[in-house]
Amino acid sequence: MRQAHTVEQVRAAEAALMARLPEGALMQRAAHGLAHAVLDLLAPGTYGRRVLLLVGSGDNGGDALYAGAVLARRGLAVTAWLLSDRAHEGGVAALRAAGGTTTTTGPTTGPGASRPDVVVDGIVGIGGQPGLRPAAAAALAGLAGVPLVAVDTPSGVGVDTGELPADGDHARADVTITFGTHKLAHLVDPAAAASGVVHLVDIGLDPYLPAPAAEALQTADVAALLPRPSADAQKYSRGVVGVRAGSAAYPGAGLLSVAGASCGLAGMVRYVGDAVVHDLVREQHPEVVGQGRVQAWVVGSGSGDGAAGTLAEALADGVPTVVDADALAHVTRGGRSDLVLTPHAGELARMLDVDREVVEARPLAHARAAADAYGTVVLLKGPHTLVVHPDGRVRVTTTGLPWLATAGAGDVLGGLVGALAAAGLEPYDAASVGSWLHGAAATQASRGGPITAGDVARALPRVARDVLRQSHP
Repeated sequence: MRQAHTVEQVRAAEAALMARLPEGALMQRAAHGLAHAVLDLLAPGTYGRRVLLLVGSGDNGGDALYAGAVLARRGLAVTAWLLSDRAHEGGVAALRAAGGTTTTTGPTTGPGASRPDVVVDGIVGIGGQPGLRPAAAAALAGLAGVPLVAVDTPSGVGVDTGELPADGDHARADVTITFGTHKLAHLVDPAAAASGVVHLVDIGLDPYLPAPAAEALQTADVAALLPRPSADAQKYSRGVVGVRAGSAAYPGAGLLSVAGASCGLAGMVRYVGDAVVHDLVREQHPEVVGQGRVQAWVVGSGSGDGAAGTLAEALADGVPTVVDADALAHVTRGGRSDLVLTPHAGELARMLDVDREVVEARPLAHARAAADAYGTVVLLKGPHTLVVHPDGRVRVTTTGLPWLATAGAGDVLGGLVGALAAAGLEPYDAASVGSWLHGAAATQASRGGPITAGDVARALPRVARDVLRQSHP
């Protein structure tokens, strides 16, 4: 499980660990991890390469300076641009002793000036406020195009919120080296997009960290949660998922919802809906049957004007229900706790009566607000999909790729989550496991190129099989 903690949680864990270590030992652990990450980025042939440290007044600046000293001893040309008059004294001394240099005015510029091979962002630590001072923003702007390695988090982002400052001044890293645990900004968009590739350096915090503020499932976690048939299983005991989706106007939405549900993780799929869609389902999914008892429903994709009626019919059965698309407009606040609501940013904006841009700027805050208002699990679709439980738990999906932003992909996801709920997973687990599998299937189907929603649905059984094989080879 990849875990993310708040600044307060990290600070408390660091204090507990430092009480058991010699003074400065924790910063040295972080600095050495940072230095080796820079060496890996520049390899092969690191000798003589130019590294510029952007150094602020906090501990991140100290980490950067001590890392610079390690790099200077390895033969790299290291310069620290001190952006504050309160730079870490021990770090400055260590860098100079190792042969590095410092400047308060920035590197030499002009036609003959050499640009650094890499910039290390040690401007603002995790305790800083979002945004940058003008001098720091100008320094970053002048170095645009040079690979940037952020210390802990990109300077200027909202560490505990995953948000970006309103004025837009923040670092955008190619690589972020973080220490002890991930922070929310590494997982939650839009700050996650500014973090680049995140590498975690173990500095010994694990025994002192509390329950995380958010987590991201990994392959082993998904394997542990995936439902498996018992030795005496039959199709009914494995779970029956019902799909009420699609219409004469939008038959594809119903067909793709059925395709997601027909991934093999539930024992049976039932389709109830428009005759046009029913004929398409019968033709392409002959294993799907009609009306009858189910353990979970999937409702809303492509339902159009019939969404209110199909939602009411599904809810009348009293089983977990995945509510998507058109049906989201008819969900009652503070109603059923066994629902999974699956909006994208625009749909969530309508549910909360705010502008879409506001949701996109603060997705975690608004997903939490919706989970609290509606009293049920909310799956907010996006580059890093969020699954939020009304009790405060958060999971972030880190599988997937930009090609997954394609018409009908959300219909497939709804069907998949419904199948997992019918197979016995609690709504929170069904949503987060379904989102993980959906992203992994897209990656496998894509192979670096474009995909359709149908490609994702067809890849789901293979991905589930691969996950199960990794856990029980």
